[in-house]
Amino acid sequence: MNGKRSSIQTNISPAATKSNLPGTSKEGGIGPFSSCKAWLWSVWDFAKEDSNRVKFAFKVGLAVLLVSFLILFRAPFDILGTNIIWSILTVAVMFENTVGATFNRGFNRALGSLLAGILAIAVAQLALQCGRVTEPIIIGISIFLIGAIASFMKLWPSLVPYEYGFRVILFTYCLIIVAGYRMGNPIRTAMDRLYSIAIGGLVAVLVNVLVFPIWDGEELHKELVDSFNSVADSLEECVKKYLEDDGLDHPEFSRTVMDEFPDEPDYRRCKSTLNSSAKLESLAISAKWEPPHGRFRHFSYPWSEYVKVGAALRYCAYEVMALHGVLHSEIQAPYNLRLTFHSEIHEAATHAAELVRSLGKDIGDMKRTLKTSLLKKLHSSTERLQRAIAMHSYLLTSNFDPPDNSSEPLTKLSYDPPSLLTEFVSSGAEKNSNHTNQNEPSSGTPPQQTESYHEMMRKKSRRLHSWPSMEVDAFEEEGGRSMEFLPRMRAFESTAALSLANFTSLLVEFVARLDRLVEAVDELSKMAKFKHEGV
Repeated sequence: MNGKRSSIQTNISPAATKSNLPGTSKEGGIGPFSSCKAWLWSVWDFAKEDSNRVKFAFKVGLAVLLVSFLILFRAPFDILGTNIIWSILTVAVMFENTVGATFNRGFNRALGSLLAGILAIAVAQLALQCGRVTEPIIIGISIFLIGAIASFMKLWPSLVPYEYGFRVILFTYCLIIVAGYRMGNPIRTAMDRLYSIAIGGLVAVLVNVLVFPIWDGEELHKELVDSFNSVADSLEECVKKYLEDDGLDHPEFSRTVMDEFPDEPDYRRCKSTLNSSAKLESLAISAKWEPPHGRFRHFSYPWSEYVKVGAALRYCAYEVMALHGVLHSEIQAPYNLRLTFHSEIHEAATHAAELVRSLGKDIGDMKRTLKTSLLKKLHSSTERLQRAIAMHSYLLTSNFDPPDNSSEPLTKLSYDPPSLLTEFVSSGAEKNSNHTNQNEPSSGTPPQQTESYHEMMRKKSRRLHSWPSMEVDAFEEEGGRSMEFLPRMRAFESTAALSLANFTSLLVEFVARLDRLVEAVDELSKMAKFKHEGV
């Protein structure tokens, strides 16, 4: 309009320009350096999570370095020659994370190498006696037979723990017999390589035992104690949430199916306890190879009893997982009915968790204490729960009518629940009466108050979350005028109430299984010679 050319000015910040440059990250740093820094931090976190990983890496490097000195220095190399490379190979394949596993693998390595050397020498001598023409044929046939037999035998169920030994026999025999055939002196070749293997195995064992030793027995002991605490914590967590949950906040179905409960950390720990069978057995097998050490100072320590105690603990943990299943089931007991037996359920669960935690503490401290007082409290609280369920079993059926004649007076409950069906019927009756009185001169409650009352009853029924909830809406729409809903609502109410009976029966079964756990721990304390203390 005024003869000047219009212009548009765009302000671009330097930070935005820098972030758009190639090779830069979102944080504004250069890409390769930023990714390298992130990788270093992840390595740091990985090492910080378990310091034994750093110790293991350090020990392997030290063992390989010590064996390499036999090659780097001239004097030992002139004596042992190129066969010393077998020492480095032995350290690499034999060195394990723990002392027991290293001894186990070392035994397989030594026995396999010895048998392979003996077989190689015997077959080589036999082939030499048969002449130069048949010698390669005999060696080839022997290699085939040793490979087939060793591969078949390592699959035998009772020989699975020695699977590594059979592999050692296979490749050691093949290397010795072929090298001896080409060098012309199989006996000297076999002996030199056996010496080198012995040197590598000795270095691996000494470094693993003397430098930052990691014992399988300690790991097994700690793993079992942690499992006891996990089961006890998970039981208390489940019962507490079951008694305090009013049904308003239920997890989504997908989360329930995938066992995703972020607000229940003890549940995940208890679930890992159920999957610890293979780990405990592996640790127990390796611990048998360890010499007396630390708190385990006598020979023939009963490591197998730890596996039995772990099995008895998992037997109890299955019931805890079943309690979690009831907690997150689709059919739930009304909240007011759960409040009725709140004190009995809470007391039994608390005493059960206390006993489990006490058993774990005794194993951790390696003490043998009498559990008479804890067992008496647990059994008495469980019997109280059973009596309460038996005396007030009418609350778990569709009819909430107490029995007319009773041989003993009913114990007073902490909460007297009204019938859900009674509330629905009274709600429908109130709605019908108000609907009828709308055509008459109103001299009572205003319509707004009547509607608010029904809204309150509807919310209360949601809070009780009887199953299925769709029937509640249908019952409210009908206003309770159709009597065909009454039998169906009674059935739904009884089904929901039986969920509480299921929860209590699982809790009682958990207490019953604790007797087996106490016996297993007592047997372990006797065989392991725990220090006896009376309580």
